[in-house]
Amino acid sequence: MTILEQQRPLPTPIPGVEHATWAGGAQGLSQLSVWRQSLAAGAATPPHRHDCDEVVMCLSGTGEVHLGGAVQRFDADTTVVLPRGVTHQLFNVGNEPLELIAVLGSSPAGTWLPDGEALELPWPT
Repeated sequence: MTILEQQRPLPTPIPGVEHATWAGGAQGLSQLSVWRQSLAAGAATPPHRHDCDEVVMCLSGTGEVHLGGAVQRFDADTTVVLPRGVTHQLFNVGNEPLELIAVLGSSPAGTWLPDGEALELPWPT
């Protein structure tokens, strides 16, 4: 058992994206990663896909998820379910930070760009 202090997200090389890994491989996990992220107004993740399922819980703000050609808006107290292998992109479409918790079904979480190139994440998973 490990009890960890929940770190605040810090800036990353991805513009407008702040990240903190709350649990993952560094804690001995192989089938679960927990991330806390904040996207600034107008920011977005790169379009990408994972080798595992992902569940994103919105704490505050307003976002859009682009997934398989569909666009859906979400906001606080909603959950976005992202199946393994489906390319998706998250956008902050509001005027305040988009605050998220993501749970991924592996650690590390393999991540690829739409063209199949591996996306090296700038944080530990």
